[in-house]
Parts: sequence; C-alpha cells; structure tokens
Amino acid sequence: MTNKTALIKEAEAFIYTSYEELGLSRDMAETRLIRIREDIEVTGTYEHTKQELEYGIKLAWRNSNRCIGRLFWETLRLVDARDAATAEEVAELLISHIRQATNGGKVIPMLTAFKPMNAAGQAPIRIWNHQLIRYAGYKTEQGIIGDPASVQLTQEAQRLGWEGEGTAHDVLPLIIEILGEKPKLFPIPKELVLEVPIRHPECSAIAELGMKWYAVPMISDMQLEIGGIHYPAAPFNGWYMGTEIGARNLADTFRYDMLPQVANLMGLDTSSERTLWRDKALVELNLAVLYSYREAGVSIVDHHTAANQFARFEEREANAGRHVTGDWTWLIPPVSPATTHIFHKSYDNTTLKPNFFYQQAPYPADREVAEDTTQLQETVPSVKCPFH
Repeated sequence: MTNKTALIKEAEAFIYTSYEELGLSRDMAETRLIRIREDIEVTGTYEHTKQELEYGIKLAWRNSNRCIGRLFWETLRLVDARDAATAEEVAELLISHIRQATNGGKVIPMLTAFKPMNAAGQAPIRIWNHQLIRYAGYKTEQGIIGDPASVQLTQEAQRLGWEGEGTAHDVLPLIIEILGEKPKLFPIPKELVLEVPIRHPECSAIAELGMKWYAVPMISDMQLEIGGIHYPAAPFNGWYMGTEIGARNLADTFRYDMLPQVANLMGLDTSSERTLWRDKALVELNLAVLYSYREAGVSIVDHHTAANQFARFEEREANAGRHVTGDWTWLIPPVSPATTHIFHKSYDNTTLKPNFFYQQAPYPADREVAEDTTQLQETVPSVKCPFH
C-alpha cells in the first residue's frame, strides 16, 4: 500500500464517521472526499476544514483509552492556529492558551492546533515542553531540587540560555522550534501561572511544607492524528483529577516524594510498614489537594466522582451504539481503585482514531542526564490524559 493510498483510507474513515455524527449527508461526505483524493494525488496531503478539525479533536478525546474523563469530550474548544509561522507567533498563542484555559480557576478544556506535518513528514513546529506549565528540576550534588521529571528539559533550557532561580517551583520557559531554525526561549509571565498552595483542612502544619502545584495540566508534547493528518504541535488541557497531584506528582518517590514529610508532620508511626503510614499519609495528602484547590476556586475532580462520570460516559456511548475502548491499567485511579466500578470490569484496549500519540522528543533523549532520571515521566493519567 502506498503512502497516498494509506492516507486516503484514513481520510475516508474519518470523513464518513464525522460527517455521519455531525448529521451531514452521505453525498456531502462523498463530495468532500473527491476533493481530498485530488489533493492527496497532487500534493501528497490534504487540509482539514475548520469544522472537521473541531470535531476531530473531540473524537481524539473520546477515543483516548487512558482517559477517565471522557464524559466531557464534546466540550473541547478549538483554537485554530494553523496560520502561525514564527516562534513569536506560536509563543503568543501558547500564552493565550494558558490565559484562556486557566480562566481564573474555572478551567476550560481547550486545544490549540498548529500546522500539521508536511507531505515529506516534517514537523513545521515543535514545542519542546512536556506541559506548557511545568516546574524545573535541577540536578545538584545534594540531589535534585524541583521536579525530577524535568531534569533533562531544564538542562536543555539552560543550554539555550535560561537561568532559573533554583527553587523547587521554578516554571520552565516555553521552548519553541520552527523547522530549519534554532529553538527559542519564551518565559511565561508570572501573573499567568495560577498556583495552589497545599493546605490541609485539619492539620495546619501541612502548609509549612511549602507544597504547591499549578492549576492546569496542559500537555504539549503529544501528536494529534486526525484522518491520517499528523499535528505534532497541538497542546491541550482539561482539569486535574486530585490523585494526579496528591498520589503521583507530590507522592511518587521519583517525583517530589512528600509522603515521609507528611507522615512526620501528622505524627504517624513510620517504624514499620505494617502501620500503613504511607496509605494514611497518601489519603491525607489527597484530601489536602482537593481541599486546597476548592478553597482556591480552581477546577478539580476527586477520583470517585471521576469514576462515576466515566460510568455515565459508558452509558451514553452504549445508547449511541458505540463501543467503549479503554486501558484498564490506566483508567483505575491510583488511590482505592477497588472502590470504583472500573476496577471490576475489563475493557477492550483497541486504539481508535482520531487520537493522541507519543512522539519522539525533539532533543536528545538522554544527553547528560543521570541514569536514575532518564526514565522519569509522569503517569499517563497526570501527563497524557489531563482532560478530567
């Protein structure tokens, strides 16, 4: 099968599905496909209409097997940024995405789509950041300060001339690369970065740990694929599920590793694993995250509510005659998974398209990064599936 033939098949599958779901006639789909086939034969690619792109990004969310928050797939907003050509234009649009998505704490699910890959398979635009907002990680003789998952990107930013303050919560600059040009740095205005200090509703001493997290997870390093067209720069966001922060980002031993300090402040017996001090500290830390975000007026969902919402999504899809796919290992929450219906079910993990896919980083994968940090990454629920 030639590349053109394969692309036409992908386009046909998307156009037929999307036009039918949008209530457009089969004749309209056929007419559109005549133009698409002509474009592919002549140029090797084709361009989505805005309507196709708007619906395509929603289908990509609906088809995300690892996402528990798919109930809201139809609410995803598109910013069509395919005309952006310079790093400065891209940076301006990313800053706008941060501002609009944050929305003073009332988070809006959004996706900003930049130019797709060209017919030669080259990416016109790459965003080096894993998320638009993320804390730096500094490798020092005393250990890592900040987020260990960000050590490599921090080093790359420093090579490009960035100097952070060296704290545990320095926000990395945007790093944007235009095809044929060197990557450029763009600091994010501090006033745009909404952060939430972590407090506990009963244990005031928790605040002394200085924990905080940013309001919105905006994934910027995944590739969006719609009808065979690849968008290597398409940052998107939803809102946090509490466990993504409280059970992973702040709790994982290879991230901020805060459970021992939380347990100590709460006076828990850490002399033996049989006291289940880690479990107790984990629950209290997650309680603190939910309390803090709600007190700050920032959108967040607890994992029990998220699981109930996923059950509603399953019901709606069944009523629409669609088969729900999912990755069970990622859908179950990291805290008390057996208390959710998801734990007691099995799911078909077939990958449907449109969808979001991993792509190779635009910088060397392990340059000068210690062996114990080369494999660090957030889990998919907190990094690759921020829609809930």
